[in-house]
Amino acid sequence: MVSHSVWIVGTSRSGKTARLVEQFCSWVQPEKQYSESFYTKSQARKKGGRIPEFLYLKQTEPGVLVLAANDDNRRELGDIIVTSTLGKYPVRAKTPLGFFQDEVILFWPLLINSLNLEAQFPVRLRPETEQELATKLWRSQLDEEILRIAGMNESRLVRRILDLLQLAAYSGVHCEDIAQILTRGLGENSTTLEPEFLASLLSDWRNWCLERGLLTYGIITELYSQYLLSDRNYQQHLTKRYQAVLADDVDDYPSVARLLFELLLDQGAIGAFSYNPDGAVRLGLGADPTYLEGLAKRCRVEILTGPPPESLGEQAKQMVELVTEPMVLVSLPEIVHSIQTTSRAQLLRQTAEVIANAIQSQQVQAEEVAIIAPGLDAIARYTLVEILIKQNIQVESLNDQRPLISSPVIRALLTMLALVYPGLGRLVDRDAVAEMLVVLSRKQQPPENPTLLTSNSSLSTHNSALSTQIDPVRAGLIADYCFVPHPDRPNLLPVSAFERWDRIGYAATTAYNEILEWLEQQRSQQELRLIPSPISLLDRAIQRFLWNGSNLPYEQLAALRELLETAQHYWEIDTRLRQIAPVETTPHTTIIEFIQLLRRGTITANPYPVRPIGGARKAVTLATIFQYRSSRRSHRWHFWLDAGSPLWAKGGAATLFGAPFFLQDRLGEPWTAEDEKLAEEQRLQRILTDLLSRVSERVYLCHSDLAVNGQEQIGPLLPLVNACVTVISEANTK
Repeated sequence: MVSHSVWIVGTSRSGKTARLVEQFCSWVQPEKQYSESFYTKSQARKKGGRIPEFLYLKQTEPGVLVLAANDDNRRELGDIIVTSTLGKYPVRAKTPLGFFQDEVILFWPLLINSLNLEAQFPVRLRPETEQELATKLWRSQLDEEILRIAGMNESRLVRRILDLLQLAAYSGVHCEDIAQILTRGLGENSTTLEPEFLASLLSDWRNWCLERGLLTYGIITELYSQYLLSDRNYQQHLTKRYQAVLADDVDDYPSVARLLFELLLDQGAIGAFSYNPDGAVRLGLGADPTYLEGLAKRCRVEILTGPPPESLGEQAKQMVELVTEPMVLVSLPEIVHSIQTTSRAQLLRQTAEVIANAIQSQQVQAEEVAIIAPGLDAIARYTLVEILIKQNIQVESLNDQRPLISSPVIRALLTMLALVYPGLGRLVDRDAVAEMLVVLSRKQQPPENPTLLTSNSSLSTHNSALSTQIDPVRAGLIADYCFVPHPDRPNLLPVSAFERWDRIGYAATTAYNEILEWLEQQRSQQELRLIPSPISLLDRAIQRFLWNGSNLPYEQLAALRELLETAQHYWEIDTRLRQIAPVETTPHTTIIEFIQLLRRGTITANPYPVRPIGGARKAVTLATIFQYRSSRRSHRWHFWLDAGSPLWAKGGAATLFGAPFFLQDRLGEPWTAEDEKLAEEQRLQRILTDLLSRVSERVYLCHSDLAVNGQEQIGPLLPLVNACVTVISEANTK
């Protein structure tokens, strides 16, 4: 059976996913002949590719486990498989963590018996809720002395400790063994906290969660790898359900995924795996590509040689050599340009102007351009977006996870909560009330000439502007004279409380009276306990003031959906905790904590994704290196922003503390300066090779001599900038 498993190796965009789908079709449709196969047309493959009878699968139960590296790739892979099989075979693609979660919940009764847990349905914790509950549990132990030794604030320390549990679970290490691995990895001269202390905190946290039926990603992975996979009953069910496994981009999988694959292969299943040696995007976040590569010994290896012909992958070797050996005198081809300025402000402006000129001159379309940076600060993002939008060029920020509290709509709804429920007066001020009045009085204004929009209905949402009946000036006057602060019952007075209320105007007065009347109705219903929960009140406010049967902009819609999802999850967890251990608190303490959680900025507007209908959005892509590589996209033109930055070789936020200690090939080994230098060189080589495989026509190296802080930029890509033939500066725009 081992000879039927396939290990597909190739660089980015070399056809690995297409080969996987072809393999899947050969499993479920063995009678179909793939005479038009692009990769291999030899007769030897056709003779050796015969599938045993047990893989002639039924359409209703295909028995194939399909996995992808992340959620976006999961949906795309599922769509490709459905299209290739004409929808005849129901397939549910999963991410590894998504599969672990489903299995733990499905076989929760087995875990209840083996771990002697209380019989209650499990509830998954979101990362932000996980951090808040862990902070409360550990607050008595994380005193000022501990924070001083750690050299960071409480929230960062809690997040770092929780990440250790997640990394250990991904590598298949039991929670009790974390202290031993950290002791060996950190050494005796470490200035960090004691490993035994960290391990005791994590053990207390895990036990506390299991007693209450709460699951985090780390706990889910540990339960699956340590308990479910070793359970005979589960193994029988698993091998009965799946006779084959299809896994794409396994270089981004945690090491526990290999335990699952080997179990299936040992029980007679066959597999098809794709591996990118220049991938490893999630290395440092729990992925272990070297350990997963060991599966190749059990498979028939297929190598998809060479980059795709429409990419610049052939230039990767030359550019990597120039970076690793700067003394080599090599000039880059004309397809690599550079934009060089003195200050970063000039660089951002010049880059945006080059993009705008190229799009307006029809050299390239907006959707064929990508701006990639090692790190995108708010100033750079705002500058690029504003300049391009003024030129009627849309910009799409990949996973632009702005804090939810940054949205005026969300702040207005939270202010509304504080005005309806008692005891929340300290969370409201006059500025917040004025902002609430402006937001809740918005009405969608119909266009002056509706016939102009009939030819393209998609423009109606943008062209029918939202007009506010209470402008900021009048809202400020109302808040100054009609808002009565109170720690328990803040109140809004009628507009007549303002002596010169005639200055407010008819439209603003009418809108204010409607808001005031609605708030009074909600207060009376809350006193009569006719509002089930704050979630219901938020939904009422959205329906009454924000929705109005109109089409909201996507950004507002995403923020509102995330707010409702977060609120529903928060009160679900609060209900579970009160059922286990009732706490004597004021009735609205949960609302106070919820508002404070949002104001800390830990919740971002990234709700369950809405799939676009129709073609791709005609917009310039703006992303960090990690976001772009994770999305597996490709473009005609690339603009590499801050090419002189040292962050190109750094892991940054894409590397968790202690991640190297939990790699299987060096489990618990110390991480030295030489190891860090070698890891940076390898990371930079993978980034260059991967990005060049995802661009087909032109690369712009955007470099400024000075960084934002005024320091000179001397990064690893500086030799590439100096080797460019074409230079675009302030005085020369091409």
